[in-house]
Amino acid sequence: MRELERSLLSFGFLLAVHLTCAAQDTSKVDTKVAYRYPETSVTKHSITIGGQRIDYTATAGHLVLLDEKGKQRSHNFYVAYTKDTPKDKTNDHAKRPITFAFNGGPGSSSVWLHMGALGPKRVVMNDDGTSSGPPYTMVDNAHSWLDKTDLVFIDPIETGYSRPAEDVEKSEFTGYTQDLQSVGDFIHKYVTLNGRWASPKFLAGESYGTTRAAGLSGYLQDRHGMYLNGIVLISAVMNFQTLVGNEGNDLPASLFLPSFAATAYHHGKVDKNRFATEQDLRAEVERFALNEYTTFLMKGDRTTAEERSTMAARLSAYTGIAPDVIQRNHHRLTTRIFTKELLRAESRTIGRFDGTIKGIDRSDAGDGFDFDPSYNLTVYGPYTAAINDHLRNTLKYENSDKVYEILTGKVQPWNYGCDQNKFLNNAETLRSAIHKNPALRVLICSGYYDLATPYYATEYTVDHMFLDEDLRKNIAVTYYHGGHMMYTMRTELDKFTGDVKKFYDGFKF
Repeated sequence: MRELERSLLSFGFLLAVHLTCAAQDTSKVDTKVAYRYPETSVTKHSITIGGQRIDYTATAGHLVLLDEKGKQRSHNFYVAYTKDTPKDKTNDHAKRPITFAFNGGPGSSSVWLHMGALGPKRVVMNDDGTSSGPPYTMVDNAHSWLDKTDLVFIDPIETGYSRPAEDVEKSEFTGYTQDLQSVGDFIHKYVTLNGRWASPKFLAGESYGTTRAAGLSGYLQDRHGMYLNGIVLISAVMNFQTLVGNEGNDLPASLFLPSFAATAYHHGKVDKNRFATEQDLRAEVERFALNEYTTFLMKGDRTTAEERSTMAARLSAYTGIAPDVIQRNHHRLTTRIFTKELLRAESRTIGRFDGTIKGIDRSDAGDGFDFDPSYNLTVYGPYTAAINDHLRNTLKYENSDKVYEILTGKVQPWNYGCDQNKFLNNAETLRSAIHKNPALRVLICSGYYDLATPYYATEYTVDHMFLDEDLRKNIAVTYYHGGHMMYTMRTELDKFTGDVKKFYDGFKF
């Protein structure tokens, strides 16, 4: 499972956004605790979205969770944005939709969705999703979801400013089941303290955050009787067998192939006389991956020399990788090989989170990049600066004694519990939640150039949920010409925002 853990830590992104309107003293910690957390900070702001002025309250602080004996268990940091309502319309506020958002990892804070797409402030990026370099700036986010829903961004324990209580081991939170309980209990307590049981409730998660969201659909429903209205899954993964290729698991070889092909086409490594458009290429590669290629992989060493040579030539035509490289790797390309090999002749690598982004290694040798350019060259610096500046200077939250953990390995080793010796697959949890709550609807957003959680792997997972035929319409999928964080690109941010708001508008409350 070490390979699985490395893969999970590598692609951590997800969201935690929700709301709160009143100052609370739940963030106060008992004086017996060695570190006393700052008071909750409540500030007033306004923003214009779609020509509409929205006055809102921002709340940043800790919500303390207790165990059954009333002892402090964890200090869960969150930032909530809630639309202000007139005093004579308090019932409107109580019934306004609320969305809890988080990123993934495991080990990621909610910074990416918070400062990149959903929140009222957004990091300024170049139109192609790259960074223009420091110093970085923020602007009012006209794409914020705040016109449709209140937002609560949740940082799981050991990320952001969230920490276990004194004398509580981090292992009580760093696992699949433990994480669901911690985040789920936070949502339950937040809803209860803020009088939001009558509100339509949504989750929004990215990367491992989609794993968390799928699991929460069951945990909230079965443990707390809290039925959700909708879930937005961004760069989804529910079945890890679709992502982690190793000896004995050929499934990712087929499911990553369409994304490799789309990325190769973007970089001009596919014959455009044969495929007039990237869409033409993807359609053919999807059919090929589902049929001839999967059959070939199933045969293993039973393939003939002629079959192997023919297959290498065809894979090369789709991916731009030389036939001899494909044959040396038993006709099974991995993201590690592909990101190093595609532009090796140009002394460039490409990103894992976004295959369109180029990087430069120390050496052209080897079978993997020195760093992921789609992380280090694009989002890490701008988003780190943005969240630290935003918390202190805009939200007036002071916590100089703690580091805001953007994406940390402190959560490792991650405990997979009953799935310790197999691949985690919680798509069944989501299926069960929809069967128990036929009103639950899901929007899945996937990027074509995402080489961490590829779109075709998500399609495979949904196709194997075996939802009742009458409920398959409860899941909608949208696609973007971007990567794992498609919203870093201006055109895709526009489309992503439009798709999500159309999803919210589809509910009649």
